[in-house]
Amino acid sequence: MADDLNSLLQVKGQVKWFDPNKGFGFVVADTGGPDILLHVNVLRNFGQSSVADGSRIEVVTHRTDRGIQAVEVVSIEPPARDEAAPVLTDFAGLEPDIIQNAPLQPARVKWFDKGKGFGFANIFGQSEDIFLHIEVLRQSGLADLQPGEALALRVIDGRRGRMAVEVHAWETAVVLKDE
Repeated sequence: MADDLNSLLQVKGQVKWFDPNKGFGFVVADTGGPDILLHVNVLRNFGQSSVADGSRIEVVTHRTDRGIQAVEVVSIEPPARDEAAPVLTDFAGLEPDIIQNAPLQPARVKWFDKGKGFGFANIFGQSEDIFLHIEVLRQSGLADLQPGEALALRVIDGRRGRMAVEVHAWETAVVLKDE
């Protein structure tokens, strides 16, 4: 945390871009001003290793000699879904209730390749692979996943097998489950 607690400020804004390979990105505050540095370690403290560009985010910031940087993530909301964007064919015709009523299940990432746009996870205690599509990640506010990362998934039986329809960082899923 910051040494000078007087310089801490809670800010709402939008993720301008975040590159998990570089380990950082920037947030644009709703009130304007310089970009806010968002380091991957701050995201990891929130329970995520990435965040989708365009996500709404609330952070605690600290002013340093090198600029303003986030020191804590308070909340993240996925970017608004473009209604004109095509829905995955596996989800076409699915009632929203089916997705919302699917239980959140604890899972761990087996592997994910952002370039290919997909990967797999396993529900704890089960060997069956759960398909993870990059678009589902984006709609869930994530941009990438790392092997071994803990998640909570809502899973359906798709035409090609079990697949995630919603992905959450494990820490945020605990809050969602309690609501």
